[in-house]
Amino acid sequence: MRPEQNTLPEGDVKDEQEIREPKFYRVILHNDDYTTMEFVIEILIVVFHKPAAEATRIMLDVHKKGKGICGVYHYDIAATKVTQVHALARQREFPLKCSLEEA
Repeated sequence: MRPEQNTLPEGDVKDEQEIREPKFYRVILHNDDYTTMEFVIEILIVVFHKPAAEATRIMLDVHKKGKGICGVYHYDIAATKVTQVHALARQREFPLKCSLEEA
C-alpha cells in the first residue's frame, strides 16, 4: 500500500495561512481659511516630493474642491506623512489638516 502524497510526517503542521497584500491609504490635505497656498505647495514639494506643477495642481484641488489627494501609500508611510504635515504646519502656525483614508 502506498502512502498518500498529502500526508506529512508525524509532528509536522501544514501552514495554511493566507498571504494578503498590505492595504494602501490616500493622504489628503483639507482646505481652511488661514493656510496659505504657498505653504500648501511647499508641503507638497517637501513632504510628498511633488514637482512644482503637480504641487500647484493639488493645491488648487484643495482650494477649489475642499481637499486634495497627495499620494497613496502603505499605512506606515501614510501615517508618517500626516504627522510630518501637522508638525510643519504647527511650526508655521497654520491650522492645515491632513488625513488618511483607505484607498
